[in-house]
Amino acid sequence: MDTNQAFGLALRELRNSKDLAQEDFSGVSSRTYISTLERGLKSPTLEKLDQLASVLEIHPLTLMVKCYLNQNPNVPLSSLWARVSSEL
Repeated sequence: MDTNQAFGLALRELRNSKDLAQEDFSGVSSRTYISTLERGLKSPTLEKLDQLASVLEIHPLTLMVKCYLNQNPNVPLSSLWARVSSEL
């Protein structure tokens, strides 16, 4: 799975877990744009990532971590956090 597809899946999964519709993002993006992201056809800017996370009421890193976990399902969250922690 490429990064755009993994991000789109992460966005959709987190949106659904919060019982939000694509239309609930209308304050920051159009439904069409959200659909394009969720289908992996585009990737968001950092500013847009922050806005999407705000609507989801999560930290932007949560969305990115979910993306990379989707892209690499055999990597446990603990291993990902250990890597990030060592790099910071």
